[in-house]
Amino acid sequence: MAVTMAEISKLRTMTGAGMMDCKNALIEAANDFDKAIEIIRKKGQAVAAKRSDREASEGCVIAKADGGFAAVLALKCETDFVAKNADFVALTQSILDVALVEKPATVEALSALKIGDKTIADLIVERIGITGEKMELDFYEFVQGGTTVAYIHPGNKLATLVAFTEEGVDYQIARDIAMQAAAMNPVSLDRASVPAKMIETELEVGREKAREEGKPEAMLEKIAQGRLNKFYQDSTLLEQSFIKDSKITVEAYLKANKATAIAFKRITLNQE
Repeated sequence: MAVTMAEISKLRTMTGAGMMDCKNALIEAANDFDKAIEIIRKKGQAVAAKRSDREASEGCVIAKADGGFAAVLALKCETDFVAKNADFVALTQSILDVALVEKPATVEALSALKIGDKTIADLIVERIGITGEKMELDFYEFVQGGTTVAYIHPGNKLATLVAFTEEGVDYQIARDIAMQAAAMNPVSLDRASVPAKMIETELEVGREKAREEGKPEAMLEKIAQGRLNKFYQDSTLLEQSFIKDSKITVEAYLKANKATAIAFKRITLNQE
């Protein structure tokens, strides 16, 4: 059955699929738009199943703060070419917009939310059918507080969030802390929030290094504790040296500006 360019363009607008995919779907569906849309959706499912074992290591990471709530997410794909595609970035942004409104607790809950009459999971499957690449909504995090801030590093591969107790924290001060988290990659907010397993690992490494250096057994624990303190200074956000003034810590900078950081999140697709 012949289809017109107007019909093909209409289906393309509705689905975002390529011209030939729209033409073929309309021919197969005998110009029934609902059936054509289902054909395109099933094509996406078939491609998704076929490429399920592929690695999606590229993608788009974006973040945004809205008052006391901020969210960051990563929509992943296989190639940098697709990651920079305007439609792919727009889909990532639309997912983030829904997250800011609905405030889901998990990536699974976010995937089940709808944009228009389709779930986010279905929209991703449709995009898989269009690009032929594996895609997945792999990361989603959020923070809440009196003030929140989001920072996206140029290139859309790294983003951070920070939450503060106080309302009305100066934007530049908040952004400074978000940039600190992006640049220095802390493992936790403070020493109290470092996982116990990580602490024990650091202590064991400290003991082993001391043994290799020939230190007396009676001194190993003290030396390991000293190295653990150095780890805290290097790897916890509040104890790190402030990137804009290495003479003070992040915590000192915040206290001087009457701000209290209570949480942060960091997502990156970069190799570190």
